[in-house]
Amino acid sequence: MLKLTPILLAMLYALIMYRFSAWRTARTLDARSTELADPMLKTLTDRMARALDVPRIRVHIYEIDPVNGLAAPDGRIFITRGFFNKYRAGEVSSDEMASVIAHELGHVALGHSRRRMIDFSGQNALRTALAMVLGRLLPGLGGYLANALTSLLAARLSRGDEYEADAYAAALLVKAGIGTGPQKSLFAKLGALTASNMGAMPAWFLSHPKVDDRVAAIEKLEARWTATGQG
Repeated sequence: MLKLTPILLAMLYALIMYRFSAWRTARTLDARSTELADPMLKTLTDRMARALDVPRIRVHIYEIDPVNGLAAPDGRIFITRGFFNKYRAGEVSSDEMASVIAHELGHVALGHSRRRMIDFSGQNALRTALAMVLGRLLPGLGGYLANALTSLLAARLSRGDEYEADAYAAALLVKAGIGTGPQKSLFAKLGALTASNMGAMPAWFLSHPKVDDRVAAIEKLEARWTATGQG
């Protein structure tokens, strides 16, 4: 039992930190966001709401410059001001913005935020256990190696969530009559929009899959839907 104590404490610490982080994130979002009010985007979110059989889909603007979408732990959907400005400037279409909203809805519907809490605590415990074992085998290097291995695992889990949210978004966009075209065209713009340097990093270190892989996964879904008559 004494041997397990550091691991259990690591899990408890991770859970407490996740709860605190979620609370702090909610406070920040409350202070720096307003509900989105754009007629064209509302038309599209209303179509998605009808497809989901819900009264409406609320979207908020988070007042920061980076281009991003966010599904908060409390289930709210956010688009950053930087992303919205790209839309207003004509660099992103309304349909492409709708695909971002659909993707974030996927994270909420599939329970990724709740799962992240479990994953985070488990990864923290795994990091502690690996550091204990590897620290004895490789003094001075064990901790660094444990962090690297745990980071690889976290990135892989995150990529899995992104593929799932993409699939949810694709299905919702098709059902709403918007289609997956905007979803795929936005992926082609992501590098320029975010000034990303993803290509310089090995794919297995990335928290998001490569753009080409995401498009291929959506096209595989479309092929399956066509073959089964579900399109």
